[in-house]
Amino acid sequence: MQTAADAGDAAALLAAVPAGRRVALVDPRFVGHVHALRLGLTDPRFAAATVPGALTARPEARGALLRALRRTTAAVGAGAPVVAPDTDPAPEDRTVPGRIAVALEAEGTAVKRPELGSLTATVPTDAGARAAAESARDEVDDEAVRLRSAVKAHDGFFTTFAISPYSRYIARWCARRGLTPNQVTTASLITALVAAGAAATGTRGGYVAAGILLLVSFVLDCTDGQLARYSLQYSTMGAWLDATFDRAKEYAYYAGLAIGAVRGGDDVWVLALGAMVLQACRHVVDFSFNEANHDAVANTSPTAALSDKLDSVGWTVWARRMIVLPIGERWAMIAVLTALTTPRIVFYALLVGCSLAACYTTAGRLLRSLTRRASRTDRAAQALADLADSGTLAQGVAAVAPGLRGAFTAPAVALLGTLVMIGGALFLPYGSSLTVAAAIVYVVLSGLAVARPLKGALDWLVPPFFRAAEYVTILVLAARSDAPHAVPAAFGLVSAVAYHHYDTVYRIRGGTGAPPHWLVRTIGGHEGRTTLVAVLAAVLTHASGFTTALTALAVAVALVVLVESIRFWVSSSAPAVHDEGELA
Repeated sequence: MQTAADAGDAAALLAAVPAGRRVALVDPRFVGHVHALRLGLTDPRFAAATVPGALTARPEARGALLRALRRTTAAVGAGAPVVAPDTDPAPEDRTVPGRIAVALEAEGTAVKRPELGSLTATVPTDAGARAAAESARDEVDDEAVRLRSAVKAHDGFFTTFAISPYSRYIARWCARRGLTPNQVTTASLITALVAAGAAATGTRGGYVAAGILLLVSFVLDCTDGQLARYSLQYSTMGAWLDATFDRAKEYAYYAGLAIGAVRGGDDVWVLALGAMVLQACRHVVDFSFNEANHDAVANTSPTAALSDKLDSVGWTVWARRMIVLPIGERWAMIAVLTALTTPRIVFYALLVGCSLAACYTTAGRLLRSLTRRASRTDRAAQALADLADSGTLAQGVAAVAPGLRGAFTAPAVALLGTLVMIGGALFLPYGSSLTVAAAIVYVVLSGLAVARPLKGALDWLVPPFFRAAEYVTILVLAARSDAPHAVPAAFGLVSAVAYHHYDTVYRIRGGTGAPPHWLVRTIGGHEGRTTLVAVLAAVLTHASGFTTALTALAVAVALVVLVESIRFWVSSSAPAVHDEGELA
C-alpha cells in the first residue's frame, strides 16, 4: 500500500506497478465497512469495480484506468484537491476514484458497482459528515452482514432452513483456516463417492451410512458456494467443479444404489438409468426455456404476472420451490429413503417425484410461452441451436432441405422424430433393421427441425425432445437386449453424453458460447449417437457384443468431452464465475 499526495502522484505510482498485478485507488478519507471495500476491491470476476471512494482494476483494465486517471489529472490539475465542485451530478463521483469510474465507463470499460445493502461506504467532506458516517458504520455488524450475504438469496426450503443456518459458520471456519472453495467442493465429491460405495455394499448398515454421508456431502456442497461468497474466491476452476460435480455425485450415488440392490438380489439398473434420464431431461427443459427468454423483448405474460402476485404470499413461494423437488429436497429424500427402505423404493420415489415436478415446471413454461408476446433474439436462437447438439447428419439435412419443414413448427417436427425413434425402440422387434430405419427417419426430422432459426414461441422444446429421444432410446434398447450388463453400460454412456450437455449449458451461461464444432462432430451429435446405438443393437446380437460396444462408446465419448472440457475450464478463455445454480 502506498499513499499518493495528489492525482498526479497517484498516476505515477500506478504506472510503476508491474503490469500483471491488480491495483486499487482508495480515497484516504474513506469511511465504511471493511466488507464494503472487500466487495468493491477483491472480487475477481470483474475487470473493474467501484464503491464510493474506492476503485479497482484487474490487469486487463489497467491501461484504461491509467488513461482515465491521466484525463482526470489533466482536467482538475495534478495537484488539485481530490474533491470536485459541489455542482457535480453525484457526490460519490466527486472523488478521484469516482471520477475515474465515470471516465472508464465513458471509454467503454464496464465498471461493477456491487450492492452494499446496509454496509457503509462514503467519503465525508467535513467533520459532521464524518461523524455521521462513522455512526452509521458502527451501528451495523460487518461480520453479520458478510455471513448473511454468503447464503444464496433464492434457495430451496430444505437448504434454507435445515442447512444454511449452520453451513455458513462452517464456511467461515474454512475461510479462517485458509481452505478454498475448490477444496471443499472436492471434499463434497469424495464424501458422495464414499456414500455411493457404502450403498454398493447392499447391507442395511451400508445404506444407513450412505444416507448420512450423502447429507454430509450436501452440507459441504452448500458450504463451498458460501465460502466462495464469504471470501470472494471465485475462479474458473471453481465454476467448472461446482457446475459438474453435483451431477457426478448424484449419478455415482444412483450407480452405488443399483450395485447394492443387485447384491441383494434386486436388479434396479433400469430404474436407476430412468431416474438419471428424467432428471437430465428436466434440467434441459429449464436451461432451454431460460436461454430462449433471458433477453426476449416484451417478455411479459399473464402467467408471469400471476407468479409475481403469488410471490407476495410468503408460503406460496416455499411451496412452489418444494414442488419442483430441488437438489436439497431431492437429496434429503434420497438419504432418508436409502437409510430406511430399499433402493427400489428410492428410485420409485425419485421417478414419481421428478415426474410430478417436471409436469409442474413444464406446464408453467408452456403457459408462459403461449401467453407472452415476445420477440426472441438471434443470440437466443443460437443458444437453442447449440443446446440441440446437432451433429453432421442433422446439419447436412438442414443445409440441403431448409424449406421442407412446411407449415410444421420446429417442436412439432422434433416431437414427431422423438416419437418415431422411441416408438421404434420400444415396439419394433429387438435387433430389427426397422429400428435402424426409424433412426434414419429421426435423423431427417432432426435436421428439418433445426433448418430454420429457433425463434418460435415453443422452439425451446426442441433440445428437450432431442435429449429424450437419445437417452430413452439408449435405455430401451439396453433394457430389451439379452446382453448381460447392457443397462449398466448404457448408464455409463448416458452419463458421458449428459456431461457433454451440461458442459454446453455452463459454457453458454458463462457467455463464451458452446463447445467447438469439431467436438460435436467428433462425438456424432445426438442423432449420430442415437443411430449408432440402433445399428449396434441390430448388428451385435450375440451374448456380450452389445455391452462391449456400449462400453467402448461410453469410454470414447467420456475421454473426448472430458479432455476438451478440462482444457477449456482451466484456460484463460473460461469465464471467471461461480455459478449460483438453479433450484433443481
